[in-house]
Amino acid sequence: MRLSADDIVFWRSGFIKLNATILYTWGLMLFLTLGSRLVTRNLSTGLHRSRWQNLLEIVVTGIEKQIGEVGLQRPRKYLGFLGTLFLFVASANLFTIFPGYEPPTGSLSTTAALALCVLAAVPLYGIAEQGLLSYLKSYAEPTPLMLPFNIISELSRTLALAVRLFGNMMSGSMILAILLTVTPFIFPIVMSALGLLTGMVQAYIFSILAAVYIAAATRGGEDG
Repeated sequence: MRLSADDIVFWRSGFIKLNATILYTWGLMLFLTLGSRLVTRNLSTGLHRSRWQNLLEIVVTGIEKQIGEVGLQRPRKYLGFLGTLFLFVASANLFTIFPGYEPPTGSLSTTAALALCVLAAVPLYGIAEQGLLSYLKSYAEPTPLMLPFNIISELSRTLALAVRLFGNMMSGSMILAILLTVTPFIFPIVMSALGLLTGMVQAYIFSILAAVYIAAATRGGEDG
């Protein structure tokens, strides 16, 4: 039983290898890039709009509304980063409907990379809103004794982001594989549907947690 797409290797040269995780990750990025380009090339501001534009506006408006509900006062500023996180994770999980596809989010390397993006984005947004000194001072609140604990908290929640998404995706794949072996007809169909739902929920949770972390880092600057 494969635990992740890392186990599927298409090409290897020494310590360099091309596995399914890398291939499907770049394929998803290419799909999202070309898809967004095709949908947005003929945008209309009038009453007559394409179905793709209507769908895009629903998705963008929904993501922007969720960002605002987290507490970020200018959600459009964070829409590019948080929206990309959601769409990537959601697409990675949604494409499991295609036979032979292995979601890159089932690999710890992919989820760790996404979590590191969040780890880098939080201080960048925090410094942009509060300034460098004010943001660094927040690590020593409410007392300087909390400095090491706040740093550990920052790192541990990044690890939790990566492991949570990886664990949920891996466990879902393992359960589906077991049911496919035991009952190859009925249960796998139900589990596949539940897997798609779980994938969407995981995409939502991952992006919302990222928004919560950014909101905490920028609170001082936005309140000011």
